[in-house]
Amino acid sequence: MPTALFVWRRTPPPLLIGGAEVTQQLLAEELAEAGWQVVYLGSHQSPWDQAEQLPQIRAFLDAHTTPYEESHDALRYWWNGVDCIAVSQCRTATVLRALLSGLRPDVVFTAQEGAADLAAQARSTSLVAGILHSVSKNGLGVLAGRPHYGLAVSEFVRRRAPQTEGIRLAVVHPPFAPPQQPPSVARTGSVLMVNPIPAKGSALLHQLIHVMPEQHFTLVEGWWNTAAEFAADPNVTFVPRVYDMAPLYRNHRVLLVPSTVEDAYPRVIVEAALHGMPSIGSDRGGIPEAIGAAGIVLPHTAGPQAWADAIRATDHHALGERARQHAAALACPRLPVLEALGIYPSAKASST
Repeated sequence: MPTALFVWRRTPPPLLIGGAEVTQQLLAEELAEAGWQVVYLGSHQSPWDQAEQLPQIRAFLDAHTTPYEESHDALRYWWNGVDCIAVSQCRTATVLRALLSGLRPDVVFTAQEGAADLAAQARSTSLVAGILHSVSKNGLGVLAGRPHYGLAVSEFVRRRAPQTEGIRLAVVHPPFAPPQQPPSVARTGSVLMVNPIPAKGSALLHQLIHVMPEQHFTLVEGWWNTAAEFAADPNVTFVPRVYDMAPLYRNHRVLLVPSTVEDAYPRVIVEAALHGMPSIGSDRGGIPEAIGAAGIVLPHTAGPQAWADAIRATDHHALGERARQHAAALACPRLPVLEALGIYPSAKASST
């Protein structure tokens, strides 16, 4: 049985913060379903400020009747076939060393904060693939650890990643789970935006909300809670962070992605499209790549009136069907791509 080890300094599945967490969880679950032994090492402390997250992890697992074990500062449990381990930040390297020795993984996946050190530690004994979730210093930082592969989540990211001798750069689009229900034909007139913070275009959103008092907006909490900023707007409903976005995707007519930063490949665009909801996005980063020809892309310099005009003019039925067809091609296994790259041997292969 081949073995894959995911290691990073964020929480292991299924606690979700953003697209990187979802992407790696789905990839780990796909490997497990294909017959791999999959271990996912993360931390129960935030990599940003060392904030303790054990109470939240325990509460989530208890709420989902998932048993877990705790010993020596480690919490261990199974989630959808994946063996998950959460340790303190100071013990990550030590536990990684033990797993590399005991498991002898066929491949190690790592990304984000501190990933360069983790890649450097693992590359002498295992094949290492660094997942490039963004073009930020944090997203591309894993390349400093000289992983054997740099897996970019979009062509935009691959073009921006520095060419480094000994590292093979390739595009592996994020995995997506097909929707469990067909797209809804009875949608509300509301538009949807996820993660309304400054980097994602909240300044323009505030203007848009005031320019379109007749239009209802549903905003979903993302990286942090910004509900207070929209409390005085009568045409806004603010939704706390949710695990299952499908009902929101099914009930709204268009998704807004007015990012001011160079997003790598926003998952929400493809997820919404799988439910028949098209997107209107800015031309920043990998947003146009994710939307393709099945949505509307506006210049990042466009003002609120241009966005209002686009919302009013969008035929969400026709455009939503085009978006669904475009996204359906992305809701396919990623293992054939990994196999073509030489990362994914057959589950029948013996572990090295």
